[in-house]
Amino acid sequence: MAITFLNRLSSAAETRWLEALRAALPDETITTEPSADTDIAVVANPGRGVLGSLPNLAFVQSAWAGVDGLLDDPDLPAAPIARLIDPSLAAQMAQAVAAHVLALHRQAPAYAAQQRRGLWRQLPQAPASERRVGFLGYGELASASANLLESIGFQTYGWSRRLGDLDTLLATSDYVVNLLPLTDRTRGILCGPVFAKMKRGAAVINVARGGHLVEQDLIAALDAGALSHAVLDVFDAEPLPRNHAFWSHPQITVTPHVAAVTDPVSASAFIAANIARFRAGQPVEGLVSRKAGY
Repeated sequence: MAITFLNRLSSAAETRWLEALRAALPDETITTEPSADTDIAVVANPGRGVLGSLPNLAFVQSAWAGVDGLLDDPDLPAAPIARLIDPSLAAQMAQAVAAHVLALHRQAPAYAAQQRRGLWRQLPQAPASERRVGFLGYGELASASANLLESIGFQTYGWSRRLGDLDTLLATSDYVVNLLPLTDRTRGILCGPVFAKMKRGAAVINVARGGHLVEQDLIAALDAGALSHAVLDVFDAEPLPRNHAFWSHPQITVTPHVAAVTDPVSASAFIAANIARFRAGQPVEGLVSRKAGY
């Protein structure tokens, strides 16, 4: 039997992944061509229907932490699926979230606007201990981000299916960070009714999925002064079209999906360990619940 790496990456990215996977799994046969010999698939944006064409598929290991695109495949077979759990991703995300929160807290957008005007003016500055960061979703990435922010002095509050109260988070948070998985229940959660429940002048940081955001509702909330700023790292259409309104909006910071970038070497170490667990008949880590959507 064989492991097949199914992907729609560039040839250079595919080569880096194959080198990392083969180094981490030296006793396994790893190919990129699906066949009847494939019993395990490692996937990075596989084409729709490809997994369903593998008659002996027994296990699917995602190379990404998010599996919403994978679960959207109508021909997805019944084999168990595991998502990537990589400590380096959590560390990267914590750094990115802390950087964005600190930039907003220390009023970097306002000072950048003053610089463009040649204006020297010191703005009132509250201490971090008086500011709360609310997390929509509280898995590995959010908890790592919250821990880092707490070490700096911020208050934090988390909400998930099992934790916290959403209305409380929205009403009391100065910065709302979205790290929810994208499911049917969470799609479009960053919308007008949610923005209306937030503290006036609060800011939104979306580092999860573009599908969480209703774009026109965000622009309306910013233009009305209900929200002060938005940091967006993820979008429905990527790359973000050059004529998109987000690029030129003065209260929106755009970054090109870089909050946490998967490293093939560290990811392959987790993938190899998870495949070894599966081969040994042991429980795998990161097992996806199809009902929950993550």
